[in-house]
This record gives sequence, structure tokens and C-alpha cells, in this order.
Amino acid sequence: MEYKNEKLKEFEEYIRFRKVAIIGLGVSNLPLIEYMYKKQARVTVFDDREIDSIPKEIMDKITTYGFEFSFGKNNLQKLKNFNIIFRSPSCLPTKPELQAEEERGAIVTTEIEMLMKMCPCKVIGVTGSDGKTTTTSLISAILRKAGYNVYLGGNIGIPLFTKLNQIKPDDIVVLELSSFQLMGMQVSPNISVITNITPNHLNIHKDYEEYIEAKKNIFKFQNEDDILILNYDNEITRDCIKEANGKVIYFSGKEKIDNGFIVDNKIIKECEDKIRKHILDCNEVILRGQHNYENIATAIAATKSLVKIDDCISAIKEFKPVEHRLEFIREIEGVKWYNDSVSSSPTRTIAGLKSFDEPIVLIAGGYDKNLDYTPIAKPILENVSALILLGETSEKIYEAVKLECDNQNKELPIYMCNKLEETVQIARKIAKKGQVVLFSPASASFDMFKNFADRGQKFKNLVKELN
Repeated sequence: MEYKNEKLKEFEEYIRFRKVAIIGLGVSNLPLIEYMYKKQARVTVFDDREIDSIPKEIMDKITTYGFEFSFGKNNLQKLKNFNIIFRSPSCLPTKPELQAEEERGAIVTTEIEMLMKMCPCKVIGVTGSDGKTTTTSLISAILRKAGYNVYLGGNIGIPLFTKLNQIKPDDIVVLELSSFQLMGMQVSPNISVITNITPNHLNIHKDYEEYIEAKKNIFKFQNEDDILILNYDNEITRDCIKEANGKVIYFSGKEKIDNGFIVDNKIIKECEDKIRKHILDCNEVILRGQHNYENIATAIAATKSLVKIDDCISAIKEFKPVEHRLEFIREIEGVKWYNDSVSSSPTRTIAGLKSFDEPIVLIAGGYDKNLDYTPIAKPILENVSALILLGETSEKIYEAVKLECDNQNKELPIYMCNKLEETVQIARKIAKKGQVVLFSPASASFDMFKNFADRGQKFKNLVKELN
């Protein structure tokens, strides 16, 4: 008998002829335009951009479907008297216009939240300040190796709400979830993972506390049958056990915990009732770096109840680094070049620096998210032979490193640049055989690039062009 998603059917009956607002024409909301048209909803589209900045193919759809629209700086002034509002992740639920509509009785939600509320199968969600994409991708690879039909979505993969009619009860949905997607969320995955929590996106969130509370929504609506995977080494995530409703499994790269998964001298072990069982030697995997070994331990913990350990280990050994994450580009005259453009915070870059035994020529700097760069200074002095800086945060990083140099009475060559091309040329000139050139900005990309992927691709192209 063919499966019918009754929750989805009920929702589609509800939105017919109802007033629906779609706020933000980004990746997550674009599929909603055609979907809502087919379901005969009365749609108004909102976006911060002016009409001239909206791609023509999108505007053609909006006008063909007869949707109303409100664009520009004050577009939300027309957000009144809607039945349901789909906000984009970048449109935070704390906006006064959204709060006013919610108080009036509108449903304020997101594509990802509605997916989770109506999903007929098990959902695994991953959040954290670092390691989300690699961990999510590992979990997906493990499940596929074990024979599951996996839908990958959230920050990676594709928007899945409009695929709900294809998802069956025996499938598994795996989601990478940001703080913006989790903020205001009223539902949690069946298996939730928090890789870590450190300061991030403080240029958008009201404060660090708001960021932390958004992350916690990944488990706050779980029940006693659900599972929560937490980083024991991170104080904030370790203490989340106090608010957990389901079973908690810890992972650690530093402590010999009694229950959970640990990385002990590159060996991943399962700990249960003080008995430690050898699971995997990390020397046998392609991924490198302590942070990636912890990501592997996390993925094993998240899939333990669903997958045989042999399938799990086999998938991990075959797994290659996700693009822009400690991605090896090429070797030139004994110097290995790596692209770690995804590292948009100091903690990410620190993890990258600790992944190499070789001396590092570090290229860093970018858009300023109002983060503290003091913690990165000492790891730079310990691991870096030369530092090349560019972008808005270059002065901040320079000052932090210079202060640490003075404190330790050490010297470090530091080069200040205006363009990415210049950083690559300097690195080519100064890097010596046996060293690594690591592009790990410790900053966001928006001062010079569309996003971290655009930044990483441009860096790779420049390195590939070197003679």
C-alpha cells in the first residue's frame, strides 16, 4: 500500500486560499514559490533587495503566478494580516514586524521547521560553531553505506520541504542546522548533535546568550526516546545535559569519560561502564586533524543505534574531506597547499593549525564578525613560520599576534596585503620545502567575496595557476 503523508495533506488543505508570506528569496525559500502556487495559496513575497537586484528568472515566476511582492529596505512594513509566514534564516524571529504578526495570530515558521514537523521518518540534526558540515556529511555517508535512503538538507544538500511527498517512513533525513535556522524553532530532531559552542555570528545575534539559546533548540523539544550527542570538552555543551529530555551520549578528544566515545592518541574508542572498546585507528582514514577525529567519533555516536559498526568504519575510511575544509590543492616544489576557507572564526583556524606537524605559512583575515582574536595568537606562534594577512580583521589579528610576540620575546614575519592574489604570491616566494601553506582566514568572507565557497574557489584557482 502506497504511503500517504497525512500531516502534509492536512497542511496543503489548510494553505489553500490562505494568505502566505515568503520572506527572503534565498536558497531555502525559492522552492516555496512554485509549491505555494500549485497549492493555490495567496502569496506575497518579501526581500531586502530592491527589485532591480532580484534575478530576472525569479521575478518572471513571481509575476507569472500573480504574486504580490514588497522589496527594499522597508519591505516588512507591508507584513500584515497573514495566516502563515515563512521567514528565511537570515530574517530573525525577533524582528518587530514578525513579533507583531505572531501576536495577532499568524504562524511564523521556516521551511526547515515545517519539514521537521511533518517529516514521516527519523530526523538527525547537527549544529555547532565548528565541524557541522563534516559531521553531517559523515553521518550521511555512514547511513548510505548501511543501505538507507538518505535526504540531506539544511545548510547543505537541498531544501527538503517541497520533497516531503517523496520521503517515506523508512528513509532518514539528515540536517545541518545553523543558529539562524534553529532560532524560534518549536521542534527538535530525533537524534541531535552539538559539536561545540563558541562565540560566532555576534554581528547578527543580539549577544552570545541569544546565540547559545538558539543552538539549544536542537534538543529542547526532544522526548525521552530521543538521543542527544554532546561535546564533553566544551563547557557549554557539556552542561546541556541538565536540560536534556532524551538519552545523552558524550564524545571527547581530551577526557577518559566512562560512557560515550573518545579519541585517545588517534584511536577512537567506545566507552561503556568504564570498559573501553577499540573502534577505529585514525591513521587509517583520509581526514586529518584532531578536530576531524572528534567529528568522526561524533558521527559514530549519532549512527550507533542505526548502523552496524563494520558499515560505519568502512564508510569513514572511504570518506574524503568536504570542499574548502582542510582541502589539499597541490604540492609545488615540496610545499603542500591547503584550502580551509570555511574557517570563518578563530576556533576553526586554531583546529586547522593543530592538524599539521609541518611548519605553516598561514594566510588569514577577512570580514569582521566582532570576534575576539586574542585566543588565536598563541597557536599562531606555536605553529606558524610566517603570517600573511588581508581583509578587515588583518589589523585585529596583527595586534593580537604582535602582543603575544612581545610577551614571549619572539619574532614572526608578518605580511599585510590588500588582495588575495598578493597573499598567494608572497606565500609562493617564502614557503620552503617541507612546509605547508594554509589558507584559513579565521574570519568571514563578506568583505571581498560572496561567501566562503567563492573565496575558497578563488584561492584554489590562484594556486593552480602557480608555476
